[in-house]
Amino acid sequence: MTQISKFLIAGLLLTTAPHISVAKENSGPVARSLSGNYLAGRTAGRIRDNARAADFLEAALQRDANNPLMVERLFQLRVGEGHFDEAEKLAEKVIKTNSQQRMARLVLGLKEFRARRYDVAREHFREAAYTPVGELTSALLSAWTYAGEGSLAAALKELDKLDSNESFANFKSFHTALISDYLATGIRASEAYAKAFQDAGTSLRVTQAYGNFLERNKRFADAEKVYRDFLANDRNVLIEASLARLASKQVPGAMIETPGAGAAEALFALAAAMNDDQSIDVALLYGQLSLSFNADRPVVLTLLGDILATSQRYEAAIDMFEQVPPSSELRTNADTEIAINLQRFDKMTDAEARVRSIVMREPKNLEAWITLGNLYRSTENYPKSVEAYDAAIKLKASPQREDWVLFYYRGIALERMKQWPKAEADFRKALQLSPDEASVLNYLGYSLIDGGQKLDEAVAMVKKAVELKPNDGYIVDSLGWAYYQLGDFEKAVEALERAVELKPGDPVIADHLGDAYFRLGRKLEAQFQWQHAKDNKPEPVDLVKIEAKIKDGLPALPPPTKPADNSKAGNSNG
Repeated sequence: MTQISKFLIAGLLLTTAPHISVAKENSGPVARSLSGNYLAGRTAGRIRDNARAADFLEAALQRDANNPLMVERLFQLRVGEGHFDEAEKLAEKVIKTNSQQRMARLVLGLKEFRARRYDVAREHFREAAYTPVGELTSALLSAWTYAGEGSLAAALKELDKLDSNESFANFKSFHTALISDYLATGIRASEAYAKAFQDAGTSLRVTQAYGNFLERNKRFADAEKVYRDFLANDRNVLIEASLARLASKQVPGAMIETPGAGAAEALFALAAAMNDDQSIDVALLYGQLSLSFNADRPVVLTLLGDILATSQRYEAAIDMFEQVPPSSELRTNADTEIAINLQRFDKMTDAEARVRSIVMREPKNLEAWITLGNLYRSTENYPKSVEAYDAAIKLKASPQREDWVLFYYRGIALERMKQWPKAEADFRKALQLSPDEASVLNYLGYSLIDGGQKLDEAVAMVKKAVELKPNDGYIVDSLGWAYYQLGDFEKAVEALERAVELKPGDPVIADHLGDAYFRLGRKLEAQFQWQHAKDNKPEPVDLVKIEAKIKDGLPALPPPTKPADNSKAGNSNG
């Protein structure tokens, strides 16, 4: 995910909280037995190969058409793929055996919503309101049904239900503003937007909607301030586009022009809020439900692409990003994400070509140059990586705090090219711009320690990095290795044991702990850690060293060097 995309998705949140087609003939063999198809479907589902999982379950249902578990699972898969005609039919079957199945109720409620049978839609939404997420979803969607009926009072009364949970406050204030705006109650909408912006001014969607409202009401100076305040924190192509439109005096249409668009906005915000490891599969379902309304497709497609990439469904993510229209401000972001996902399954030539096409048409696109540099660095083509980072840095006449990453990335490439003085200068420039970046403190500190240079400063850097990220195994390893280099093996073991707990499968950390154990005479434990490092696929050059240590141990430490007598030369620190 690029920095633009990360910021886009983060900015969507209101709380601190199309169809991927795979032809059946290409989906592999279908098992002959009911149990075989069911188990194969479960296995495919666990690895998130949803298309094949659905094929197996369909085959299983041909032998047991009313099996409730398989019907429910196939229903969820069809929603996740965006196959809503099939999903709606399956949802009817699901609620016959599980009347409160939340997603089935949502799908059926949204079907009625589209048909403007709002009262029936609300009945389905109420049946789904038995968990906190269900309550939030039901209240937002039901409020938009009342908006569809033209009843502001009923819509706001529905939103009042969100007062039961303080974490829902931002959703309430934002949708109060959107519904008031949709129903053309200008004064109430203005007050509601101001409150929503006060409560969640860092949200991209709140900023877009409020600025849009201000523009339509000819409050151009206020709109400009809203946009510029947002951009003061970071770059965002959508807000930049809004600012450019404002400068051109083009008055936009309303952000939400139909009740369906309002429902889509609610589902989209919920999907964005659930986009984490624990709820990523549910986020996909909500994202697809939002996309089904065909409102603000580029933004929803971008979110869905990110969800699929996070789920390691890289080809499906590419398919989603490819659907972002060429005319959208998010098209370049989509091309960048496509390149990153191509790299993830080793299509480096295609990935490079995709990013090259961006920098050819947009030579001042900072993100594209950074992405190109990262692609080259990932394949250890460090000279080309440095060239790309050079081009990015040239675009920044006066680097700001957020530009520390440019120098950090270039420093890594230079360090790998054995150009340490240049690398160190870049790391120090990164810290000058942003002094509390744990990754830079760790990399610079570790490199200095490994080279036996400026050890006091290096250890202080790594200690600070550990304070900033105490649960980062790599950083804790750096601190342990610093103590090792200083000959304090007891402290080294203490830190390295903690690092191994945090990153149990890392060969470098296990190798370091083995060395520290050996120096303390704990040779059996050292052998175990070295063998563990060997078994976890270390780099070839490290493997040779590890095998030598397993065979012969470590050489004896040299005797301590006697300090030189500088008394006659005066105080060297004076």
